Amino acid sequence: MRPVRLGLAAAAVALAVAAAGCSSSSSTTTSSTPVKGGTVTYGFVSGNQPNWILPYDSPAYSSVANLDDLQQMLYRPLYWFGGQNDQPTVDYGLSVADRPVYADGGKTVVINLKGYKWSDGETVDAQDVIFWLHLMQAEPDGFYGFVPGDIPQDITSMSATGTDQVTLHLNQAYSSLWYTYNELSQITPLPAAWDVTSVGAAPGSGGCVTDSAADGWAKCKAVLSFLTAQAQQAGTYASSPIWTVVDGPWRLKSFNPNGDDAFVPNPKYSGSPKPRLAQVDFLTYTSPTALYTAMQTGELDIGLVPDNDLPVKPASGSPASPLPNYALQLSYSFSFYFYRVNFHSAFGAVFSQLYVRQALAYLVDQAGMDKAIYRGYGYPTTGPAPTEPANQWVPTVENGNGPYPFSIAKATSLLTSHGWTKVNGVMTCTDPAKCGPGIASGTQLKFTLDYATGVSGFPEEVDVYKSDASKAGVIINMVGETFNTIIGTAVPCSAGPSCTWQASMVGGWTYGPDYEPTGEEVFSTGAGANKGSYNNAQMNKLIAETNTSNSLSIYHTFATYASEQLPYIWMPDLAQVMAVSKNVHGVVFNPLQTLMPEYWYLTKS
Repeated sequence: MRPVRLGLAAAAVALAVAAAGCSSSSSTTTSSTPVKGGTVTYGFVSGNQPNWILPYDSPAYSSVANLDDLQQMLYRPLYWFGGQNDQPTVDYGLSVADRPVYADGGKTVVINLKGYKWSDGETVDAQDVIFWLHLMQAEPDGFYGFVPGDIPQDITSMSATGTDQVTLHLNQAYSSLWYTYNELSQITPLPAAWDVTSVGAAPGSGGCVTDSAADGWAKCKAVLSFLTAQAQQAGTYASSPIWTVVDGPWRLKSFNPNGDDAFVPNPKYSGSPKPRLAQVDFLTYTSPTALYTAMQTGELDIGLVPDNDLPVKPASGSPASPLPNYALQLSYSFSFYFYRVNFHSAFGAVFSQLYVRQALAYLVDQAGMDKAIYRGYGYPTTGPAPTEPANQWVPTVENGNGPYPFSIAKATSLLTSHGWTKVNGVMTCTDPAKCGPGIASGTQLKFTLDYATGVSGFPEEVDVYKSDASKAGVIINMVGETFNTIIGTAVPCSAGPSCTWQASMVGGWTYGPDYEPTGEEVFSTGAGANKGSYNNAQMNKLIAETNTSNSLSIYHTFATYASEQLPYIWMPDLAQVMAVSKNVHGVVFNPLQTLMPEYWYLTKS
């Protein structure tokens, strides 16, 4: 799946987190008269649209579209991150629980819920939090955010110490910042109506809330199996007695697995603000060009402007809109961009060599891609710490173009110095003793990279990379697939014949639900989102140190190591440019990409 801080270590962290508890309103101003009701349309490209409703996502369904553009509109997480502002911070005002209280030096956490209501009249209470935690205890590997040793395995006991209070006892003292931002952040309270094993069963009859390890979590496993089967029936999302029990500001009016979904206000939403719109429609288009055409004709209110339709980025301020009835907003995500390599694939022995990954990194012309494709809206990814929006997490090594600035000559020299020779234009291992363990004589530096076709700029980006890599004798077969197809197939796998994917590029990792950018969910051994099966003991050690300390220097040590070790191959990040109809107001694109249409409203033309 994110935070910005101000100053040094713990004191500054505490100040920044305290300041993050308030929501700010949109900067959009208008002299027109606001209208209650109306419909706003929001565009997706086919293959990138939401397709999974259960807020317990496996790695195959972990996408911003599913988490932020569907699930969180219907089902509120315990703590809300990324509010109506440009900061990647927790917003307690929008959360279903108050600020957690830490005691016993950080080994005890008390969570007090606010008493929100589910649409079936039940209260969002302590049992709903325990329900989610029990599911994770039963099937931790089924959740994309799971990291071995972290939540729920770092909890020694949990209990409802009041109707609306949960108390957790932890196995050691943790940083309160990290535990709130990266552990409690994962929890989504689930209703008793979902603790069932059949449609129409009495709420709570599944027994997951009262289950334990004594029976191997059998009841929770049965409940999760049932919920997963229901989530696979996407055509029933809007009518299901399961998914229609919501506590968020919206509920589904209709849902199409291939796109085009309609949301209407949940009249029983306990939070604030209440939606002013009568409906929000997600419309799906076959390509970025088709989506842009819909905005040109006025069919679509909000959508991404394709890179080739953007003016060159100005030195400051927002760019002039090429669409006369739309304003443009720059959206920086708290993320890093990359492509993954699969260390368990048949090519894993080659990818496991750091010098090979360094060569692959030297071949990425990030600045050139920005100039040729992204018109100044791109910027380098050089490590795990997002460089936009400006924040204190960025270590010195990530400044500028990072440790591996574009150089075909350096990539070539690295390979030849490690036993590779260009044979008929292809780098070939001719000295296995230098190439590295598991790399046989005659092995060629040729692999397949699957990339998401529906992401604007990616086809051009992979063409540039393929061309530059070939000049160093690295031959990359580029295969385009939809975003949803790739995240469903490029998942962690054990070495063997079934582990076929070699490399994949779907975009970036927007921090979440690990909102402090400590990386455990993507870099730690065995983590659910560590899809390429990267395994590095020193990396695990450095990540663990960030989890128990608020020290900025400890974080920078981790980030520097990750930047240089290349668990992923860094690719350019970019500010997305969103076009918003001038009749639509209250729209803010926060850096965590959480969609919040409850703030949106229309004005008279």
